[in-house]
Amino acid sequence: VQLQASGGGLVQAGGSMRLSCAVSGLTTADNFMNWFRQTPGKEREFVAGIKWREGSKRYADSVKGRFTISRDASVYTVYLQMNSLKPEDTAVYYCASSAGVITSTAGAGSWGQGTLVTVSS
Repeated sequence: VQLQASGGGLVQAGGSMRLSCAVSGLTTADNFMNWFRQTPGKEREFVAGIKWREGSKRYADSVKGRFTISRDASVYTVYLQMNSLKPEDTAVYYCASSAGVITSTAGAGSWGQGTLVTVSS
């Protein structure tokens, strides 16, 4: 599977932004699509995941109630709608496929290139 993330940029605290991840070459092993983020000097952390076929979702506690993951299977795209953004949400965001439920980079399959989100205070 190939993943292409887009939609990052600069936004003020309290604002919103939507990231997109275009998916191509899905296989039977790509049951879940996930968003991760990483800041310099820190490990890449799980943000949200969605089961591609049925749409069930999981979130990191730090983004629950503010971020929403969704997918549009007709255009093979996964979205991350980010509301009430905080400066601590500043990171490079990555999309990743996985065969099962994951909450860390272990078990991730393919990765897209990152897209930088900067939240100014």
